[in-house]
Amino acid sequence: MKIALPDLSAMERFGRAIADRLQPDDVVALTGGLGAGKTTLARAIIAGLGHEGEVPSPSFAIIEVYDPPASPSDSGAPGVRLPLVHADFYRLKDPSEADEIGLDDYRQGAALIAEWPDHAGGFAHEPGCLSVTLEVEDEGRIAIVEPGLHWRDRVSF
Repeated sequence: MKIALPDLSAMERFGRAIADRLQPDDVVALTGGLGAGKTTLARAIIAGLGHEGEVPSPSFAIIEVYDPPASPSDSGAPGVRLPLVHADFYRLKDPSEADEIGLDDYRQGAALIAEWPDHAGGFAHEPGCLSVTLEVEDEGRIAIVEPGLHWRDRVSF
């Protein structure tokens, strides 16, 4: 399925729509060239999950973790509605490096937003993977969306 993203508002709406459907153990695999909007979409998803404030690009740290409030009394604290890992695998030279940084440990019970997923060996084979390829066109961007098995009943963007 193709989704037109002519401007930043459309990208933000798309990110919120993904966030509304995101569940623990899901993967949102974001591909596209440099400047295609992967980090912009990731930020929109994270904001849609309830995070307030800055969302740093994980380009150098590789992994950023977002946790829900620790208890109901922390409900005023900025957080997300489910545990989330935002990873940018651009700098990985070999997929085995994802194991070396402990990706599986970070993923336990969390959703994953993966930029440059192919650098970590890819996730499209996982039933909880929503693959989104972003392409730049004259009239903005388009998202080519391929839902994994667990996403098929949730995709209605």
